[in-house]
Amino acid sequence: QVQLVESGGGSVQAGGSLSLSCAASGLIVSSYCMGWFRQAPGKEREGIAVIDGGGRILYADSVKGRFTISKDNAKNILYLQMKNLQTEDSAMYYCSAGARLCAPYAAYYRYWGQGTQVTVSS
Repeated sequence: QVQLVESGGGSVQAGGSLSLSCAASGLIVSSYCMGWFRQAPGKEREGIAVIDGGGRILYADSVKGRFTISKDNAKNILYLQMKNLQTEDSAMYYCSAGARLCAPYAAYYRYWGQGTQVTVSS
């Protein structure tokens, strides 16, 4: 049984930083395409960063240069480091895994975490 558990969300002022973690069980993160998505109220789920089994990374233009996705294969954890956060980054952030094609489209992913809230105030 695959489980993805996100943590690290919270409230921060604009310009601040947060680091999200996604602890995986039932799958080996080093072997899977994994991604971070976010969804704000009234908006579609947006893919912001994905990393495949070979370490190839794709970022959404909206976060490029500010967010960093990485894996700790020894701990079986996926990370998202976020800096220079802006109010438009406020959303529920989700960890995902299991896409056959590693791309930032939610429909591609089989497994999802429960999400962690990020709120950025001005």
